[in-house]
Amino acid sequence: MKEIDKSKALKVPRELLSFLKKEDKFLIATHINPEADAIGSSIALSMALETLGKKTILYDKDNIPDFYHFLPGYKKFKNSIPPKISRQSPVVLLDCNSLERAGIEGLNFRHSAVIDHHKTEGFYGDIRWIKPEAAATGIMIFYLLKKLGIKITKDIAINLYSAIAVDTGTFRYSNTSAEVLRVSAELIDAGANASYVSKHLYEIWSEKRFALFISTLNTLEIRDYIAMTFVTREMFKKTGTGPADTENFSSFPRMMKDIKISAFFREVSNNYWKVSLRSRGNIDVARIAKLFEGGGHKNASGYKIKSNLESAKKSLIKAVRSYM
Repeated sequence: MKEIDKSKALKVPRELLSFLKKEDKFLIATHINPEADAIGSSIALSMALETLGKKTILYDKDNIPDFYHFLPGYKKFKNSIPPKISRQSPVVLLDCNSLERAGIEGLNFRHSAVIDHHKTEGFYGDIRWIKPEAAATGIMIFYLLKKLGIKITKDIAINLYSAIAVDTGTFRYSNTSAEVLRVSAELIDAGANASYVSKHLYEIWSEKRFALFISTLNTLEIRDYIAMTFVTREMFKKTGTGPADTENFSSFPRMMKDIKISAFFREVSNNYWKVSLRSRGNIDVARIAKLFEGGGHKNASGYKIKSNLESAKKSLIKAVRSYM
């Protein structure tokens, strides 16, 4: 297959390339509650750097969800950082742009780089490569590896393809461009199996997770073209599930043709909720999330709010009305 047109590739900052070539050991960290873009991008970068003789430590504060255990190298992740690592190794933040988002606030690293595609960005990082136009961080890592001259192995290809598949809704979302499909095709040529990835992303739900999903759909409430669902800690307890099992729950109500925004409320603790927003078309939920000090992408964002559930819903509706 013909390779990607170099003139259309994302431009990788020279200082980032120099940083990765110069240093010998890296802490690679991504955001809490990781999904396939965060996990796959991190593993792919780790594997690639190790082919150059570098040492890497992969970190995530939370455990990797069971349904992502098909990703080669997922066991490389640790949820604790060795003592003194912040003084010894530089950090690379992937798919997020703050230490707080990665759950490692308070640490002072010798040198830092951020690689991210989220629209709402912070100010952390000595080197910052932020590309909101990129459909997934996985695409950015693809171009980075190309620029470093690293061969994309089958394991790297599976991780990057999965990263792109999740953040494009398996090529159903509006961020699916010709570039996305060309990159994905090259990853398939390198060994990624599209049907294998799709099966593991969407067709291996446990009975417990499905029971939680049914309970969640039973909470559906529609107000002003906003579909709202929620999960409580009691629902987790009753079904024997956890927060990781709710991934993609926020997207399903958006399937209804008249729904403009889907909002999923997950109870974190008493009167404390994590809200995931999904939209269609030109409705920018990142702007709505920002009103609550959250952020994300145009059609997929989130925030946290301290409130009872009914007040949290009313606050969201008010924010949406002011935006619309």
